[in-house]
Amino acid sequence: MESFTLIAAVLLCSLSWISASSSRTVQPGEEVTLLCPNISTRPTQSEWFRVLNRNKPSCVSSIYGAGGEASYSDGYQNETFEMSSNLTTVFLKIKQVDISDSGLYFCGFYKGAGTVISSAIQLNVEVIIVLAVKIRKLQRDANEESQPKRPQNMCSDELNYVALSFQAKPKRSRRPASERELEPNVVYAATR
Repeated sequence: MESFTLIAAVLLCSLSWISASSSRTVQPGEEVTLLCPNISTRPTQSEWFRVLNRNKPSCVSSIYGAGGEASYSDGYQNETFEMSSNLTTVFLKIKQVDISDSGLYFCGFYKGAGTVISSAIQLNVEVIIVLAVKIRKLQRDANEESQPKRPQNMCSDELNYVALSFQAKPKRSRRPASERELEPNVVYAATR
């Protein structure tokens, strides 16, 4: 782990010139494998780093030679991160990525007196909210289609109906119009 601290200090001084040579965009829960070409002709120490807070490199894992056993730095469990290598490529697999896994990853190889950076990859973990909104709208539309249709331009008052009841008019004597009252159970209509 002491070599990781020394390497991190050296890399911190040279981060201004590191830029991502490629970019990967994935969704949360997916698995992604980052690739780095092996630039060493002999067995050597290779490492994967991650830049945190735009200025602090953090060693993720380290492996010696092709097919060696990887060791992981604090905070990088091998259940989530898996480093491996062969003669031509060094791999870093991240299982079930999370938004917090976004960042700049780069690999390096120990040559002579220090680490040489081989390549850098910008990993973007994006959540697509539009899809969730679209699915919710489709579900709502499907539920509305299964409901009985209601006229769209009618107020609730207009949907009520009126029940009229008519009773037979009792026979009575003829009185003058001034003495007659309107009867409450009779519908009066005027026609021309």
